[in-house]
Amino acid sequence: MPCYDFPRPALTTDVVLFSGPDDDRYVLLIRRRLEPFQGSWALPGGFVDEGERVEVAARRELAEETGVEWEGILRHSGAYANPGRDPRGWTASIALCGWAGELPLRAQAGDDAAEVAWHSLGQLPPLAFDHATIVADAVETLRLRGEW
Repeated sequence: MPCYDFPRPALTTDVVLFSGPDDDRYVLLIRRRLEPFQGSWALPGGFVDEGERVEVAARRELAEETGVEWEGILRHSGAYANPGRDPRGWTASIALCGWAGELPLRAQAGDDAAEVAWHSLGQLPPLAFDHATIVADAVETLRLRGEW
């Protein structure tokens, strides 16, 4: 890989997977097993491996952390790189969102997730990092596309 004379963020991805009927939408969240934000709820996601496509990394992280092997459409819903968003250092996250249908998929915690659960959008717990913003942006992305 070429070397550059300027700093670069670490690349991460977050997955916002929705489910539920029109009057009660849900989002799939994990409870973090490790720091930072140990014990907090967060979106499934993680670091993109060198040479890995972001969408492939998103699907890999989703499967590793929740047991959900999602083959449906994932839409780009935002890029997040504000300094300080991650206490480990400068990260840039590419968020992808998808609609899993009215019936929530079965999920099981794995990898660095202590727990996994579908949470009602109307009663979301406090979320780690900037994940509340990412969820809100994903809702808007699907609404604007007429997929909500």
